[in-house]
Amino acid sequence: MTISVAVVGATGRMGKLALELIDAAQDLRLHAALDSKSELNQVLGADVVFDVTRFEVSEKVVAFCIANGLKVVVGTSGWSAAKLSAVEATLEAARVDSPTDGGRAAVLVIPNFSIGSMLASKFAAEAATFFDSIEIVEAHHAGKIDSPSGTAVRTAEMIAHSRAEAQLTQPLLPGVGQPARGQVAAGVPIHSLRLAGVSAKQDVLFGGESELLTISHETTSVRAYQAGILLSIRTAAVAKGLTVGLQAVVEATKA
Repeated sequence: MTISVAVVGATGRMGKLALELIDAAQDLRLHAALDSKSELNQVLGADVVFDVTRFEVSEKVVAFCIANGLKVVVGTSGWSAAKLSAVEATLEAARVDSPTDGGRAAVLVIPNFSIGSMLASKFAAEAATFFDSIEIVEAHHAGKIDSPSGTAVRTAEMIAHSRAEAQLTQPLLPGVGQPARGQVAAGVPIHSLRLAGVSAKQDVLFGGESELLTISHETTSVRAYQAGILLSIRTAAVAKGLTVGLQAVVEATKA
């Protein structure tokens, strides 16, 4: 089966990579390549929509896809847990109101398409049950306009979930309210750097009695996202409902 893909944000770094991957894959075909001047209705008829835009644009793309029964892979940052809950409710409403069209819609939100990043976040969530002092430092290229990164926020949420399952609470954070201490997400401080010469790097630091554990991951180019992008697009073609994170995509392929 050949999967037709519409790329929204085709002129950006990730969009250009997606176009290359679609062109090289025998089972994928480009349906449309959209930039900031394109009309969203150009994605109609695609098997999968691939969205790598800005959050305010991404919200419109997702809403349009759900309304039209399309499957969309979202690689755009900014999708918080609250926003994802709203998407899940919208998907359910579309399924009930229009079983034929709305029931076909699917949304895959992937904060990071890197396999290595997926594993680093998974390891961080596991380590979080052994340490009470946890902070995240993430660095990206100077052109990245949002902070903290979607990956860092997702990692913080995974850490919080892991601790909640273990019936652990995050202790009072020293320095909360001090601007230099970073933005707190899900109880974890995140410090963001935007620097020339950097592609993407994240360190999750765990402080313990006389020890420091650092789980670090770095990509040197967008090529690190190739496998995750292809896997997500192929999974989206047969997906239903809401899927969050590359780990969930990997698990879906094994089911």
